Amino acid sequence: MQLCQTLPHGCSDHMENVYGYLMKYTNLVTGWQYRFFVLNNEAGLLEYFVNEQSRNQKPRGTLQLAGAVISPSDEDSHTFTVNAASGEQYKLRATDAKERQHWVSRLQICTQHHTEAIGKNNPPLKSRSFSLASSGNSPISQRRPSQNAISFFNVGHSKLQSVNKRAHLPPDHLVEVREMMSHAEGQQRDLIRRIECLPASGHLSSLDQDLLMLKATSMATMNCLNDCFHILQLQHASHQKGSLSSGTTIEWLEPKIPLSNHYKNGADQPFATEQSKPVAVPEEQCVEESGPLAREPEEINADDEVEDTCDNKEDDLGAVEEQRSVILHLLSQLKLGMDLTRVVLPTFILEKRSLLEMYADFMSHPDLFIAITNGATAEDRMIRFVEYYLTSFHEGRKGAIAKKPYNPIIGETFHCSWRMPKSEVASSVSSSSSTQAVTNHTPLSEETLSQVGSDCYTVRFVAEQVSHHPPVSGFYAECAERKMCVNAHVWTKSKFLGMSIGVTMVGEGILSLLEHGEEYTFSLPCAYARSILTVPWVELGGKVSVNCAKTGYSASITFHTKPFYGGKLHRVTGEVKHNITNTVVCRVQGEWNSVLEFTYSNGETKYVDLTKLAVTKKRVRPLEKQDPFESRRLWKNVTDSLRESEIDKATEHKRTLEERQRTEERHRTETGTPWKTKYFIKEGDGWVYHKPLWRIIPTAQPAE
Repeated sequence: MQLCQTLPHGCSDHMENVYGYLMKYTNLVTGWQYRFFVLNNEAGLLEYFVNEQSRNQKPRGTLQLAGAVISPSDEDSHTFTVNAASGEQYKLRATDAKERQHWVSRLQICTQHHTEAIGKNNPPLKSRSFSLASSGNSPISQRRPSQNAISFFNVGHSKLQSVNKRAHLPPDHLVEVREMMSHAEGQQRDLIRRIECLPASGHLSSLDQDLLMLKATSMATMNCLNDCFHILQLQHASHQKGSLSSGTTIEWLEPKIPLSNHYKNGADQPFATEQSKPVAVPEEQCVEESGPLAREPEEINADDEVEDTCDNKEDDLGAVEEQRSVILHLLSQLKLGMDLTRVVLPTFILEKRSLLEMYADFMSHPDLFIAITNGATAEDRMIRFVEYYLTSFHEGRKGAIAKKPYNPIIGETFHCSWRMPKSEVASSVSSSSSTQAVTNHTPLSEETLSQVGSDCYTVRFVAEQVSHHPPVSGFYAECAERKMCVNAHVWTKSKFLGMSIGVTMVGEGILSLLEHGEEYTFSLPCAYARSILTVPWVELGGKVSVNCAKTGYSASITFHTKPFYGGKLHRVTGEVKHNITNTVVCRVQGEWNSVLEFTYSNGETKYVDLTKLAVTKKRVRPLEKQDPFESRRLWKNVTDSLRESEIDKATEHKRTLEERQRTEERHRTETGTPWKTKYFIKEGDGWVYHKPLWRIIPTAQPAE
């Protein structure tokens, strides 16, 4: 699109008006739309219209640029955001990187000009006859809507000017920059401290939308400046000692401004608002939650398990808008690339299940799991494994809205099983024979399962949180009748990516088919929670592989993240290959939460509709028969409170569990006592179930 500019009277060529078409992101439904934008330098406004012809009409939207933050996106070279001091945000996309740079530069110049103009028209805070902690009659509480929080930007202005006026520069110019940065950091900390001293409620509170936005943007600005300064230091050092080596990389740094103590894992709940005050936990609950923990493995009697009747449907996150101030408060403490392992997230975004139970829900199609070993050939078994693998994520995710499962407590376990009638499991007929088939059958009732008795296969599942830092989970499932089992360990690494959160699943799983003497090694995709300030949604991304060294078959699967412009959500593609002959025997494409299309080398096609795929309910023991550290019993109070929408109670119960975990960890550290796991044993870099089938049942060596 053509980008034009005009020079208003009295403006330099750095303050020209800019206008042209940009794409504006509206919402998930509407997506990106072309709009005609006008940068009005004289008024300090960014306006947009439906098209250029409607420019003489009232703008569809207007942003005040004074105090705004203009941020190029790190996700591509075309996108940038304009974050106004009012909290409103425009997400925009230029046609190319050059056009984006032009818009960003002009917007930043205009923003700086009008922010400084407001600073000149308002005396610095220290010269005013009030403090931020004052109430009702303060000038801030009477500020005009157009000012919002902008008057706070004058903090430290006079001190920085005095630094600028120094006549003699030291030989190392970075000394002056370092001094200026030190002044700015001190003033920024003072600003944050004064805001946090305000009462939590009242006419002007510490949770005021404008003040929270100011905290977030000032913190982000200082972190960005510190990163830039560090890069300058590296460059300066390279000029003195020679250029950086070709392999040198500059990574995201840890925050120079320390997090408030209550944001670190192990501290008090940071979001105690008027609606979220701590509540007293009944004494008997505390006693139960801190009782002794038996670390010897427990044999689970399958007859004690009953079909799961728990229906923890996740409500829409309508609370996000209501809790916007809480999220902004949290974002003000984070920086790009920051590890979220030690950050306590607000309770209202939690799912009503533990991460260990989520791993169990990936096994909700036991018929497809058991059918893998029924494959007549090595090729068929690999294809069946890929089919099972790709159908497991839909149920495991519990819908499209991004909510976070509970972080398991170290030593926490989860047990369950599934019963599957043998008649419901696909036979040894090749998968590709079912052309144009759409999988669709109804789940079986508990009555039916009890009638078939020994005519059922049983799949057992156990998971344990084996490590707290780093957070590592081990899980194991087996079908003893079919001599097959899967063992996996996963380390979840969460990172803050700006307006999204990325979770990397570090680790691997191994499926063992003992009847065939085969092992299938596989990895897991990354998960992303997008649009965390509006309606969060989840998508998977990254490349995963499945390999069977014995047969020479492998699969390469790609989970595609949606591009900013065009493209489909939740797209997945993959292929199964025979490595020895370099022959592709099957290709797959579709959406991991909708319809998958398998195309085989013989030209046949098979469709699997995940929305119609039957889910077999897991069987769990009643709470009264569960160990105190089994997930559902352990998190019962939190789950019950979330189900009743009592966020404050859920927060307090969650804090009680986490505080006990920290206390026990400190005690182990002080006494030098190592943690003893219950079901999993560390072997090398991984964790293995203590009684896997391959150690009980000899592996077959069939002739193929």
